[in-house]
Amino acid sequence: MDIILKEDVLNLGFKDDIVKVKNGYARNFLIPQGKAVIATISAKKILSENIKQKAFKQEKEINDANALAKKIQKVEVKIKSKVGSGDKLFGSVNAQNYIDAFKKSGVELDKKQVILPGKTIKRLGQYDASIRLHREVIIKHTFEIISE
Repeated sequence: MDIILKEDVLNLGFKDDIVKVKNGYARNFLIPQGKAVIATISAKKILSENIKQKAFKQEKEINDANALAKKIQKVEVKIKSKVGSGDKLFGSVNAQNYIDAFKKSGVELDKKQVILPGKTIKRLGQYDASIRLHREVIIKHTFEIISE
């Protein structure tokens, strides 16, 4: 079944994308929760008109996202954590810990924008996080986990 997404859905697509999903997923989850509509001919025409109107606005958003990306690349993030034997951490480091480290430097990020390798990290070392600032602006940021 083809549907039009009304908002970003993780691992499926972005707002205003036309995607193909299974009938049950669309009818039982996406449509009742207001995350999508069925892609009829009239809905596709409305979508194309909306996309034309948003083109200029989207260019500004991309420029803002690129400016934020440059600012993020300059920030050096070191997350302190308690360490057990070897280089194993007590507990783990997740996306929220990474975002909190960014808040200290004055950059606000949303948890949905950050993807860590393996979702949680349980050892010391350097890692790369993917940060999605816009559908077209995805950056890699290197950070380090150090012992407390």
